[in-house]
Amino acid sequence: MSHEQLWAPWRLGYIKGDKTESVALPRHALLPGGDPACFLCRAVADDRDRENLVVLRTSYTVTLLNRYPYNNGHLLVAPLGHQARMDELTEPTHLNAMQVVTRLIGLLERLMNSEGFNVGLNLGRVAGAGVPGHLHWHIVPRWSGDTNFMPVMAGVDVIPQSLEALWDILHEELRKS
Repeated sequence: MSHEQLWAPWRLGYIKGDKTESVALPRHALLPGGDPACFLCRAVADDRDRENLVVLRTSYTVTLLNRYPYNNGHLLVAPLGHQARMDELTEPTHLNAMQVVTRLIGLLERLMNSEGFNVGLNLGRVAGAGVPGHLHWHIVPRWSGDTNFMPVMAGVDVIPQSLEALWDILHEELRKS
């Protein structure tokens, strides 16, 4: 078996466990109950969408590119509030989150020719939640023959597009609609 080396510098922060984007926000900028240590709460409170990789905001949710993607186009859809459990969501927030997930799947199919998707959330640290206090849905585009979601061999992820380039494409398309 041959060995390939892939350059993916954006993964270093994840590997090292860096607490990235520790931007000092005024306490009043966070929503009530917001956690200043939570990157999702900080993204909700901060209007620098490109720097925070926010591609869509609604009255109930925020959608970001996953900074450490499993696959190209990996998105996170989260409620605006710092809520850890499904039963903490209001009906409008839950409905809007599902509408956003549906809309973004269609957009990724069209823009990236995705052939399938893994969509889900991890509730609680033991279930794999990296941010157990702020639930969020993962949308992971898939293609026939890709090996990036929980790879079995070699532990290699191939992400063929920069997060900035993907943000530009998604932002432009979402701005139009």
